[in-house]
Amino acid sequence: MFRQFCFLMMLGCFLLIGSTACRKQQVEPPATTIDTSYYFPPLNGNTWERINAADLNWDTTKLRLALEWAASKQSFGMVILYKGKIVAEQYTGTWDVNTRYTWFSAGKSAAAFIAGMAQQEGLLDIQKPASDYLGAGWTSLTREQEQRIKVWHQLTMTTGLDETVPDLDCTTPSCLQYKAEPGTKWYYHNAPYLLLHTVIANGTRQTMQAYSKSRLFDRIGMSSALWYGTYLLSTTREAARFGSLVLNRGVWNRDTLMKDRNYFQKMVSTSQSMNPAYGYLWWLNGKQSFMVPTLTQSFNGSLVPTAPADMIMALGKDDKKIYVVPSQSLVVVRLGDAAGSSLFGPSGFDNEWWGRMREVTRSW
Repeated sequence: MFRQFCFLMMLGCFLLIGSTACRKQQVEPPATTIDTSYYFPPLNGNTWERINAADLNWDTTKLRLALEWAASKQSFGMVILYKGKIVAEQYTGTWDVNTRYTWFSAGKSAAAFIAGMAQQEGLLDIQKPASDYLGAGWTSLTREQEQRIKVWHQLTMTTGLDETVPDLDCTTPSCLQYKAEPGTKWYYHNAPYLLLHTVIANGTRQTMQAYSKSRLFDRIGMSSALWYGTYLLSTTREAARFGSLVLNRGVWNRDTLMKDRNYFQKMVSTSQSMNPAYGYLWWLNGKQSFMVPTLTQSFNGSLVPTAPADMIMALGKDDKKIYVVPSQSLVVVRLGDAAGSSLFGPSGFDNEWWGRMREVTRSW
């Protein structure tokens, strides 16, 4: 209860600070054309072109102060990209360019991308019952109830499975109980997501690591990325590579990884009516309301009022962040430990950081 109280207080602060920004709610879909000037680093090695913040007319003093603030909040690895080039990169403590760290729930967004790749190959159909890939009896529901839970519901946090069970990570049938019809209730329930890994593995007939490596990691230079169970580990730069891929709508240089444009657009758009700020395991800014992990109520306003309205986010516990901003050609990655009040995804770090970045870039 204390954590929920703290988070509600933080949300009140968000909405007060962002009252003006919250009025700008209508977000146009990202452009379907690819920016040919976008820079993609080589697949191997540490070569990565840079661009000076001053040449972008950014406030370099405020950029330095923003990075110092982030470092003070246990941000051990940070990368800021503009059109694919590094504007700023910072490591603290024992971290360096080769340090790997878990994304925690930010890895959900990578899993959503991988599920889309499996579907475009005909190895997975997100509109089919999850039991087609998990087998009958993966829940404690009746067979008819279980058949109504689709893979799509796992991607959108709308399975309707009971969120009041003691362990939300428990994937045994006794922990997966009926609460509501699929698609009628949004709740950040981790267990159905964890089982999505099994869905993908059974659909592709490969391990999640093997399929991800051949279809995603090797093709964009994430050579050290690793699924450790259901947690994705990578370096800060590798996370930035994934951000660049998503900014370019599934295209890396001349390699189109995500050919299914319809899936990609749905992945980064509102997926259901209960939580407009959620796509397929991606968080969405600039919506009229949002819900957050551990709570069942909806809050009015934009998820991150200080940030551009079209920003999409891969967010994980202890402030793991991959921010993608198409309108500004920006990708920002923050890896480290908890910056403060953090509940598995959205946190106070988001609003404070983007308030500072707005002053740095003077662009929105």
